[in-house]
Amino acid sequence: MRTPRLLASAAALTALAACGGDGAAGGGPGGPGAGDPYFPEAGNGGYDVGHYDLKLDYDPGTGRLTGLATITARATRDLSAFNLDLKGLDVEKVAVGGREARSHRAGQELTVRPADALDAGETFRVTVRYSGRPVTVTDPDASEEGWLHTADGAVGLGQPTGSMAWFPGSHHPADKAAYDLAVTVPEGLGAVSIGELRGERTRGGRTTFTWHADEPVSSHVVTVAVGRWETGRSRTGDGLPVYTAVDPQQADASREVLARIPEIMDWARKNFGPYPFSSTGAIVDRAGDAGYALETQNRPYFPGAPDTVLLVHELTHQWFGNSVSPKTWRDMWLNEGFATYAEWLWQEDHGGDSAQQTFDALHDGTYYPDEAANDAVWSFPPADPPDAAHISASPVYQRGAMVLHQIRRAVGDGAFRALLRGWAAAHRHGNADTADFTAYVEKSAPDEDFTEIWRTWLHGEGRPRRS
Repeated sequence: MRTPRLLASAAALTALAACGGDGAAGGGPGGPGAGDPYFPEAGNGGYDVGHYDLKLDYDPGTGRLTGLATITARATRDLSAFNLDLKGLDVEKVAVGGREARSHRAGQELTVRPADALDAGETFRVTVRYSGRPVTVTDPDASEEGWLHTADGAVGLGQPTGSMAWFPGSHHPADKAAYDLAVTVPEGLGAVSIGELRGERTRGGRTTFTWHADEPVSSHVVTVAVGRWETGRSRTGDGLPVYTAVDPQQADASREVLARIPEIMDWARKNFGPYPFSSTGAIVDRAGDAGYALETQNRPYFPGAPDTVLLVHELTHQWFGNSVSPKTWRDMWLNEGFATYAEWLWQEDHGGDSAQQTFDALHDGTYYPDEAANDAVWSFPPADPPDAAHISASPVYQRGAMVLHQIRRAVGDGAFRALLRGWAAAHRHGNADTADFTAYVEKSAPDEDFTEIWRTWLHGEGRPRRS
């Protein structure tokens, strides 16, 4: 998830299980949320999105965004109405299948009632014209996401729910889709997004950048970053495209670490298996433009030049978090525990502390210079954050990584590395929860008993005794 600086095409609709929403036979309203335990209004029931086509026009001078969203989806039940998540912004027109539809706003919910009810299994398109000044969303942990104004533009950051501040959709990680984005900005500025840059055209003093992401994307790792960029294009040793966009003020500080992307990707593929996407890279904005780094798909976002370990963390998320995404926000340790353990493995493989040394320092309470930070590691079990304000707290990261280290100790290095690769392959471009993971581990090592690891390290309260 967010790392603080301090510490398929439209035709190939994603087949995901429907969440939420009950109704009578013959058609009823879809659910206003996907039933997430921490963000119950996030996502929507009754349909699965397969593709987003977003046409955005942004003027940093006025802060005004104009958008046309075309969403292709499949009804998973008979629908007389369905919901989209959209916070703020003025909705000007909604149509379903080319016919104007009635709509209603209530908080972050845009309820759409098509002229004709939708049948279960029917593929439909909804278009939404909207405009206004996008809002910044303050999360339960007081961090900011949504649409953030930067020194020379803006950036859209969506984890966990901020994408609803700049485009309508089903904003829950369980509903992945392909994306096309055409972003128009004043000439001289750039617009960087996910996937591949398909075109750049300037007319009448404004430039449109067209991006395409064919692999499934959860909306919380979609981004648009507007500003002045020094862009770089290269390839890894095996031909994977690398695209970087760096604020000119961060170019010198970023050059050396970003040059290590091919090395990091090669190391990660050996540990985690084939890379799940069609390109890699990074976006580096100015320090202070956001309060955290984020694993936006294909190219993570950084507020200021990252160090190597932070870059490793966010690139690892492309496997764990972006390709294998959580079923609900309760499962965030499957993102952050894995990416944190990747930091430990990188350091171990590159002359730093071993993973065991890092584990011991955390367990002994000597890892952080501050006693409160060491104590915070044990404030709750990694698989059971107490509420939405804690899904990116220390236990999710550090104690989550400690769970993985205990598994490594139980099965041995070779089997553990195979387990990492197998887990990433088993749920590639899908979603998983804690029960899926524990079942996978137990199936992968049937001769081992993991009961105590699950009881004490994954779900137990307090600091377990050293085993």
